[in-house]
Amino acid sequence: MAQLTDSVSVLRGVGPSRCKQLEGLGIRTLYDLLSYFPRRYEDRTKITAIADLQPDEPACIEAIVASAPRTAHIRRGMDITRLTVADHSARLNISYFNQSYISNSLHYGQTYYFYGSISSDSPTRQFTNPVFEAETSAPIATRRIVPVYPLTAGLSGKVLIKLIADTLDSCLQDVPEILPEHLRLTYGLCSVQEAYRNIHQPQDMPSLERARKRLIFEEFFIFAAGLQLLRASRTARYCTPFTHLDLSAFLAQLPFTPTGAQRRAMEDLKVDFASGGTMNRLLQGDVGSGKTVIAAAAAYLAAQNGRQGAFMAPTEILAEQHHRSLAPLLEPFGIRTVLLTGSMKQSEKNAVRAAIAAGEIQLVIGTHALISDTTEFSDLGLVIADEQHRFGVAQRGALAEKGRDPHMLFMSATPIPRTMTLLLYGDLDVSILDELPPGRQAIETFLVDEQMRARINNFIRKQVDENHQVYIVCPAIEEDETGSMKSAELWAETLQRAIFPDYRVALLHGKMKGAEKDAVMRAFSAGQTDILVATTVIEVGVDVPNATLIVIENAERFGLSQLHQLRGRVGRGKAQSYCVLFSSNRNEQTRARLKALCQTTDGFKIAEQDLALRGPGDFFGSRQHGLPQFKVANLSLDIPTLQLAQQAAAELLSELSETPEPDHPLLQRMRMLFHDDPPVLN
Repeated sequence: MAQLTDSVSVLRGVGPSRCKQLEGLGIRTLYDLLSYFPRRYEDRTKITAIADLQPDEPACIEAIVASAPRTAHIRRGMDITRLTVADHSARLNISYFNQSYISNSLHYGQTYYFYGSISSDSPTRQFTNPVFEAETSAPIATRRIVPVYPLTAGLSGKVLIKLIADTLDSCLQDVPEILPEHLRLTYGLCSVQEAYRNIHQPQDMPSLERARKRLIFEEFFIFAAGLQLLRASRTARYCTPFTHLDLSAFLAQLPFTPTGAQRRAMEDLKVDFASGGTMNRLLQGDVGSGKTVIAAAAAYLAAQNGRQGAFMAPTEILAEQHHRSLAPLLEPFGIRTVLLTGSMKQSEKNAVRAAIAAGEIQLVIGTHALISDTTEFSDLGLVIADEQHRFGVAQRGALAEKGRDPHMLFMSATPIPRTMTLLLYGDLDVSILDELPPGRQAIETFLVDEQMRARINNFIRKQVDENHQVYIVCPAIEEDETGSMKSAELWAETLQRAIFPDYRVALLHGKMKGAEKDAVMRAFSAGQTDILVATTVIEVGVDVPNATLIVIENAERFGLSQLHQLRGRVGRGKAQSYCVLFSSNRNEQTRARLKALCQTTDGFKIAEQDLALRGPGDFFGSRQHGLPQFKVANLSLDIPTLQLAQQAAAELLSELSETPEPDHPLLQRMRMLFHDDPPVLN
């Protein structure tokens, strides 16, 4: 009898090659297979008359084969099989490419169900390569709600549906039920077995919705419970309270007046430092909102209380930039600030590490070099992680372990809707910098198409001739087969050779080696490059006050939040800055989304709009933040369910704390999701 933990290789028809295909989708065990949910569904239950077919709208028809299929050889490697079908309303031509077996599968005079769509681009009304089934066969690909799964090369939806069906038949009864019956009754949720059956094989739309409701609730429930346990474990950690919390001297020497939001964030720090509990705080602020000053205030207070601080940045260039910003703010108070990066000479690193271990340095700023085994602190009391989602949980934890329960301050310039902040950072306290310092000019943003290309090129020349610099962002590194996206490599070559031969054009993308990327960015920062053609590798980049224009090609390929981050590369100096979005996409929703960026520079408003228009997507670009992805839940639609799940999780955890069950399925699932043991319930 198959077990949920068995490899998918136990299934009939799954050999080494198929195993490798499934592994590419993250499917290794039978449980992985059952948990691989459809991304969407096609309702093929409704039968449409041929005369009522609409262009580009998939539909199911019932029709008789009115002409015998005929296969013609078009050219080498290309055969086409054609036939005509008819129903009571009209006739329809059907074509199959390189599927000559169709001639023996569809028979003149017999009735079949076909599922496909007529193309608006085709001069004739016809189906191309529709799926079909005989009217006497069991409904598998037609006359039912068909799940559509993310696939990989060589693995068809038909094969995946069959593998999942076999697994459901053999293992469904073994899927653990983590929600107690009384909780399911309270919230109107079906059993886990019913949910898994109907998410993969829905009999009708109501059964599918019942399954989705249960699984959405379960995803949020597990996550909410995990975050509540994490928060409980962290607030339980005791550390010696800071007693020196006066920031008046620090504020007096600032060359500007802090905004109200900055002052509120500093007060949050003081409350955390004085509480006797370990601080775990997220500092969220838009580009230019002044997060660095908050970091400096935190480091100042740590030093005043005899503790060391460590500031970890994702790249050496950013670490150097932070060092240049923080040192002048702290060194007037005798707070020694040093830089520690991997590219420093070994003798320099040895000297810096010796000074850190001896307690002679109060703040060290660096990259992953900070978490190496050879870096030891005398008394680490504060850890600051910049662009914290770019560090894995393990990396942040490794730095925290170099001290005695140090305070943790995570900084992010990625505006996140408050609903997502509630979910993703439920284990952290949050301070938000939602004000920009006075005097900053708003970046003027324009949406244009190819008809404006010549004018924009002239505008680029104007900026460079005025001794400013320009970013040009492309969505791809290399040219794709369709040529529909600007590639950074080809476009940089074209700009240098044919459009701006008298300017200095450089290229930057993620496949370049680290040292090469650093060299390109240093040259741009130093004003040795006029135009930098790049991919989104510059999304979190260095501060180049002289850059006044960013041109983003194929802007429709990016989310609003990502476009806003890219736009934040300019507008850092005193000169007026501009952002130009190139898009020839005529889709109304797409253009409305891009126009929204032209109308506001408030990152939090943009993030809310992005969430509403596109769903949550991936605000982080990767899973480095260490938090699980949701397979069914949609944050733009399911917030009420999230709130119910949080309430239910709190209730169940309270019950478990009174009668601990270490092997409870809920705790097992949390261990899987959080890649670590959740705290033991007492």
